[in-house]
Amino acid sequence: MGWFNRLNKGINTDTKDKKVTKEGLWYKCPECKKIAPMEEHVLNLKVCDCGYHDRMNTLEYFNLLFDNNEFKELDPDLRSDNPLNFVDKKKYDDRLRDTEKKTGLKDAITTAHGKIDNHDIVIASMNFEFIGGSMGSVVGEKIARAIDYSIENRFPFMIISKSGGARMMEAAFSLMQMAKTSAKLNQLSDAKLPYISLMLDPTTGGVTASYAMLGDINIAEPGALIGFAGPRVIRETIGRDLPEGFQRAEFLLEHGFLDYIVNRKNLKTTLAKQLKLFAN
Repeated sequence: MGWFNRLNKGINTDTKDKKVTKEGLWYKCPECKKIAPMEEHVLNLKVCDCGYHDRMNTLEYFNLLFDNNEFKELDPDLRSDNPLNFVDKKKYDDRLRDTEKKTGLKDAITTAHGKIDNHDIVIASMNFEFIGGSMGSVVGEKIARAIDYSIENRFPFMIISKSGGARMMEAAFSLMQMAKTSAKLNQLSDAKLPYISLMLDPTTGGVTASYAMLGDINIAEPGALIGFAGPRVIRETIGRDLPEGFQRAEFLLEHGFLDYIVNRKNLKTTLAKQLKLFAN
């Protein structure tokens, strides 16, 4: 393959190849600056040799976790409304329609039932590409319904969080989801069913202040940013420099906010062991 030979020999690409590069045939790690073919990066689960975890979408996580990539999506047609007739740079209705057209997603979370190593589980996975994975009324409702499904069928429940926090376009309707999801997780606990929370980069705002940190087991990927307000906001508020690695997964683990950090390549086997333990 021509592009592979040029990569090995260090030959500069011409204008045509630069256009191909722009379209996504190459990946440059923001941490170590290594450049690798995108196909190789994807096959490596978007984890660089230096350990940096690039973001994956929900379908990629489902493909990684669910046996044979087989799952049943729950409540696939729920869409957000615009109860406040919110307008910023554009109408909220238009933003929702444009985002759905661009991403092919109905909202910022996808819920599904499948198996991990033959263990049934319900997973609610947030979609960061849908308005920054913001938590609106549909996110709260789909989590609530997924929990009801778990309780009805006696399945463990898991949330994969990746979010900028509450969705400002829905104001109080969004903030209400913090209490709603927390109450539903309490029902899950009363039913003696386990809840696993996996936090990705980033997990911030009202999501962190509610369901993301309420797991029976709280886990994260390496280097994930996890916190309520961002580091810049906190630094400007308190007028002090923050510790190195502040709000990263390793910092939270050291201070007792996480149970463990798991490399993406080991995620399925780790969850399988956890589910087997819960089953016993």
